[in-house]
Amino acid sequence: MNASGTDLLLWVAFPYICLAVFVVGHVWRYRQDQFGWTSRTSQLLEHRWLRWGSPLFHFGAFMVIAGHVGGLVIPDSWTEAAGISEHAYHTVAVWAGTAAGVTMVTGLGMLCARRLLTRRIRLGTDRSDKVLFPLLSATVLLGISATLTHNVFGGGYDYRETVAVWFRGVFDLHPQPEAMAGAPLLFRLHALSACLLFAAWPFTRLVHVWSAPIGYLARPYLVYRRRAATPAPVAHGGPTAERRGGRAA
Repeated sequence: MNASGTDLLLWVAFPYICLAVFVVGHVWRYRQDQFGWTSRTSQLLEHRWLRWGSPLFHFGAFMVIAGHVGGLVIPDSWTEAAGISEHAYHTVAVWAGTAAGVTMVTGLGMLCARRLLTRRIRLGTDRSDKVLFPLLSATVLLGISATLTHNVFGGGYDYRETVAVWFRGVFDLHPQPEAMAGAPLLFRLHALSACLLFAAWPFTRLVHVWSAPIGYLARPYLVYRRRAATPAPVAHGGPTAERRGGRAA
């Protein structure tokens, strides 16, 4: 099937533009704004919501990323060669992906509510956060909606025959827009929002992902010692001397 001009724009030109912005934007950000290369934590302003929201979001995100790597990067022929049947893969992918998505959505919802309901944090929200949080929320919600609609409550959809083929084609420089053109609408919207998220990535707090403190794992422990209290000098003939049996001269 020949791809239309719209398909070429959406599934070839647009992804490559977003990837170019992703790469060039990171180089520019690192050269121009190293001091801003941070997650800009607001823990000192509020920690009760952050205590639960941040671990849930990050743990769910790690699970979602692992699921996408397994579903989009690894071809189905590899899993079949490893002895994993299509039914077994589909079952694990659907339920593990749903659990990961719910965990991530719960954490993200808590972080967004924290930012909206805590006045000090809301006033400290900059323009990049106002773009990042809605875009990240839309990407996550579209992904979990596609899974729930088609693979949990629907008849099932094998995205490895369409979305995964297109995804791998983009990176091996042989894009197949016709594969993505036939995917359900929710999967297409999820892919487009993910491309936008990658384009916005270098200009937001997401850059802190590349600055994980891995060096801390091998760094020697820091030893803290309490300084011993030095007794204050006692004046000759003072009350302490009298308590000890001394006599003022």
